[in-house]
Amino acid sequence: MISIDKFKFKNIRALIRVDFNVPLNENFEITDDTRIRSSLPTIQKVLKDGGAVILMTHFGRPKSNLQSVKLGAEEKYSTRHLLAPLSEMLGCEVIFGDDCGSEPTYKLAKNLQSGQVLLLENTRFYAEETQGDEEFAQMLATLGDVYINDAFGSAHRAHASTTQVAHYFAEDKKMFGFLMKAEVENAEKVLHSAVHPLTAIVGGAKVSDKILILENLLNIANNIIIGGGMAYTFIKAQGGQIGQSLIEEDKLDLATSLLKKAAEKNVQIYLPVDSVVADKFAPDANSKTQESNHIDSGWMGLDIGDQAIKAFSEVIIQSKTILWNGPMGVFEMEKFSKGTATIAKKVAEATKQGAFSLVGGGDSVAAINSFNLQDDVSFISTGGGAMLEFFEGKKLPGIEAIKSTEPEMPHSAK
Repeated sequence: MISIDKFKFKNIRALIRVDFNVPLNENFEITDDTRIRSSLPTIQKVLKDGGAVILMTHFGRPKSNLQSVKLGAEEKYSTRHLLAPLSEMLGCEVIFGDDCGSEPTYKLAKNLQSGQVLLLENTRFYAEETQGDEEFAQMLATLGDVYINDAFGSAHRAHASTTQVAHYFAEDKKMFGFLMKAEVENAEKVLHSAVHPLTAIVGGAKVSDKILILENLLNIANNIIIGGGMAYTFIKAQGGQIGQSLIEEDKLDLATSLLKKAAEKNVQIYLPVDSVVADKFAPDANSKTQESNHIDSGWMGLDIGDQAIKAFSEVIIQSKTILWNGPMGVFEMEKFSKGTATIAKKVAEATKQGAFSLVGGGDSVAAINSFNLQDDVSFISTGGGAMLEFFEGKKLPGIEAIKSTEPEMPHSAK
């Protein structure tokens, strides 16, 4: 693997896998362009060097194939909607290839001139993409002279455009983009070279979604703060009364086991002492604050309370490395946003005092952005599932395919 910093792209066609899976409104307008802007430095590096760019990305989860899209089905998932905003961001016209492998598209790619950009149609309009089909990957590989993977958000998928395609490029012809490089370096910093104390803040709805990351964090963290709906499974496992709060009954033994392992490893687990509870899951619900292990019947915890905020904040401020994945409550509802907002501000404050902070996961990133703190943390990951799997200790196929030292022709897709 070579470094994109050192590679010269003059007269080179770079096939770049990006993650432009951005949200659109009913008018097909992008409502959050973070993922596109995150890959602009990689694209601009190639263009500045005098190269040309072929972009491929998935977009949503279409069920239709390319032919049905041309007939009008699932038009909302066409990457054609990204052309105008992408052209504006890059300051040049972006050419559209209305598929990924027809002869006309192949000719468009081959005839690209220095400074030109070609955007391919949604890779997931092909069943071969998610199947990791080798022939499809090889076809994609013929479009470029070098391959750049800048799609960390899809690095945990062994798809044709994220993994298999890399096998058809020699070691000196494949590399990470700037975004992927930064994602890997910052995640590895937390995993392997963190300054202690290291505090992991883990939230969200379900313990089952975070089992593996919690188990792996027990090996590296000094403190683990648990908030969100998943906290109530731990609280009930300790004998608490949680009312109608979210609960995974089949994970009570697991929660008990994780708490025991934490004690054995001298890792401090922090659960919310109190909660803001509601009589229904709605913005206009009646609310009050109760101890998290004594919640009245018919009431549910939707945010952490003031005591929990104070305790969590003290731990965060004393930390030198912070990993945050998952909100503290239903922050989308203003009445239940205080916990997540305060924790976000404390992470930013700790960062200002010298801590390294990495924020990842869709909800955590959304929270940081909604409170305008995106410039006040060390690094924001663009990968939800990919970041989770990275911190679970798994090898991500999209990363491993770039790191492999020799080109290989895979015999099966995972």
